[in-house]
Amino acid sequence: MKTWVVVASAARARIFEVDGRREPLHEVMDLVNPEDRLQTQALKSDKPGRAFDHMGGHRHAVGTAIDPKEQVAIRFAKQVLDRLDADRHRGRFDSLCVVASPHFLGLLRDRMGNSLTRAVRGEVINDLTQQDLGSVREHVAHLL
Repeated sequence: MKTWVVVASAARARIFEVDGRREPLHEVMDLVNPEDRLQTQALKSDKPGRAFDHMGGHRHAVGTAIDPKEQVAIRFAKQVLDRLDADRHRGRFDSLCVVASPHFLGLLRDRMGNSLTRAVRGEVINDLTQQDLGSVREHVAHLL
């Protein structure tokens, strides 16, 4: 049974493959979110739009409901999940272990489809995207 381990944060997602409980991890892909490094001001295109009230003709600013940095993280979470979902349908893995920073894990959970949800063997709440293979393996060994 082939297991994939996704180690993710809003800035990066590393995906590893392991063939068995005692086998080593092999990195399959490394997805980077360059927009995560941008400052919030650089993500905004310009000032908020303006709108008129229906009654009285007063103008007011129209703000965004979601912070631009949050929108970037949401888009990246969707990109990671779309990639995992496509590879799951191709039969590239049977089960999935998810290791992510707390906030990003929440974004992944909220957007994960049924097929991937059923494939999840376990989760680890931790940002290990900068760790070496040995450290990642230690943190997920109990899930394999």
